[in-house]
Amino acid sequence: MSTTTSATTRQFCQISEANGVREICLNEPKTRNALSLGMMNEILNALKQTWEDTKLRCIIISSTGPIWSSGHDLKELVPERSEEQQRAVFEKLTEIIYNIRKAPVPVLAKVNGVVAAGGVQLVASCDIIVCSEKSSFITPSANFGVFASTPAVAMTHVMSHSKCLDMLMTGHPISARDAYVQGMVSRVVPNEELDAEIVKIVDAIKHKSRSVLALGKEFFYQQLELTLDEAYKQGAKKMTENLKLNDSKEGLRSFMEKRKPVWSHL
Repeated sequence: MSTTTSATTRQFCQISEANGVREICLNEPKTRNALSLGMMNEILNALKQTWEDTKLRCIIISSTGPIWSSGHDLKELVPERSEEQQRAVFEKLTEIIYNIRKAPVPVLAKVNGVVAAGGVQLVASCDIIVCSEKSSFITPSANFGVFASTPAVAMTHVMSHSKCLDMLMTGHPISARDAYVQGMVSRVVPNEELDAEIVKIVDAIKHKSRSVLALGKEFFYQQLELTLDEAYKQGAKKMTENLKLNDSKEGLRSFMEKRKPVWSHL
């Protein structure tokens, strides 16, 4: 694995990359890390970089400050903006979410603070979500006349409908533990253990074949849209396709020979 380290501070985000792990850190404390078009463009550009590089194994989306993200920048949604300008805000976050799904490597959300509205949509759309115990999630936009319809799409794919509607209709926050129970997040750890937990997950990912995880991630999201019968049919075809990968052949040989596999990531 390459040990090359790079770090760039942009207007809204800090982008760093080391040992196959890219971190996109939201860094706009004066707006409480609001998902402005500028912020979202930086996230999207960093997310989509060099997917073809097999050294890239994982992408982490994190944030600075006590507010992980306050959601969309409401200044970009005021009535003075045209309908086209307003729609562009929601479409940009949708584009980010589609690219999280399309990314050939796992995309992790590292959460250590309050996540609101569109921020909930972004977090809930990541492949693996790890948060500290001090984190919380809230969709309060109905308080000022806007129902959180796009966050609801992401939330309903991971949470019970009743809990989702509870959050959307009351605007009441839920704790990290409640988010875990409801299926929104993958893991909850004490604040001081968040970094170590992320390292543990990343290390496990890096010990796997990139090509195998990419194939599996792609099918995972595809099968969510299928009937159960069709999902199993397509799953059998995908596993047969999986067995044709060089790394699949190496993995099976190494198991039979009782040795560690040497991945080519092909």
